[in-house]
This record gives sequence, structure tokens and C-alpha cells, in this order.
Amino acid sequence: MVKRILLTLVALAAAIYIGDYAIARLRGPNALGSVQVQPYYAVPLKDGKTEFMMLDPEMQTCVKSLLPHFGYDPCWYLDGRKQQRIQM
Repeated sequence: MVKRILLTLVALAAAIYIGDYAIARLRGPNALGSVQVQPYYAVPLKDGKTEFMMLDPEMQTCVKSLLPHFGYDPCWYLDGRKQQRIQM
């Protein structure tokens, strides 16, 4: 019984990923978008504090899908993480 449930869950996850990939592939160039993100450095200081150095905003390419494809993060994911911390 447990094997059947696990197998069903794995098959469902694979079907969702393949379907999402197929839809993104069918969209062609319209599947890609861009989001403006604000990267910044977080530099630890000797006294235990952290100094933040803001960088220029940049456009980051994303894919308009549920899951990451083509080496890009989904646009909905980047929309929620517009400030990107770079730990030094």
C-alpha cells in the first residue's frame, strides 16, 4: 500500500514537471521574462556587525512557469526575492 502511494506521488510529480516544461517549450521566446533585482553585499566586520553595500539594480532573466527551466528561476520566485544578498 505504501509503495503504491509513493509510486503515485513520484509519477504525479514527474507529470507536473514534464507538463510545465512542455508548456514553457511551446511558448517559445514568450516563456522568458525579466525582473529587476537589487543585489547587495553583506560584509561582516571585526566587531561582529555587518556592513551592507548596495549595488546597482539589474535585470535578471526568468521563466514564466511554475518550476525552473532552461537554467532560469521562475518569475514568481524572483518577484518575491527582489533584494538578493551576497554574503562575503
